[in-house]
Amino acid sequence: MSADDLPPVAVLVGAALPALLLAPWLARVTVRLATRDDSAAAGATRTVAVGGLLAAGFAGALLLGGLRPATVAFAWALAAAVVLGAVDLAVHRLPDRVTFPAYAATAVALLADAAVLGSWPALLRGVLAAAAAYGVAALAALASPEGLGYGDVKLLGLLGLLLGWVGWGALLAGVFLGLLVGAAASLSLVAARRAGWRTALPFGPPLLAGAVLALALAGPLPPP
Repeated sequence: MSADDLPPVAVLVGAALPALLLAPWLARVTVRLATRDDSAAAGATRTVAVGGLLAAGFAGALLLGGLRPATVAFAWALAAAVVLGAVDLAVHRLPDRVTFPAYAATAVALLADAAVLGSWPALLRGVLAAAAAYGVAALAALASPEGLGYGDVKLLGLLGLLLGWVGWGALLAGVFLGLLVGAAASLSLVAARRAGWRTALPFGPPLLAGAVLALALAGPLPPP
């Protein structure tokens, strides 16, 4: 079923129910990864914030892809993005324990989409985009390790797979918007005197925000 055919109540339930179930667990995961303390607990405010982000993201995934295997890829990536963004903001780290399973889950879901619905060209484009994004980012990290870490490189490969699956335009828009969001955030912090020109800022959240904006601009995917 395409996104345009989904009734609003289905989108609401399909987004709110899994968000409600997953929010307490993912909130704890963010705290424990950030603190490296497996006994740390998440507060109510964090849990509500995580739940709200998950619900909005799951709704966006449904409105983007409808009922098809690829929607699972975007929903899983969104859940991983919530954790990665929170940890990166807290300790400037993008844990492989979140990124690598997201690679595996999204790849399997997109492969299932190709097998069921014949979206092989999109899958090939996504793989090529992931390789290109990873390769360019790896070269940038080698040239300027203080500007781009290897956690960011791996994240760009994951975003390349998803955005490239949608289209080359989505990939370019996602990278551009991520850089724009990062620059705007940096300038705002400098203007507020909460950071200096040489302050190291996490790059993961702007990249994730740029990807989300690019997918929102891409709109509902056409029926397979």
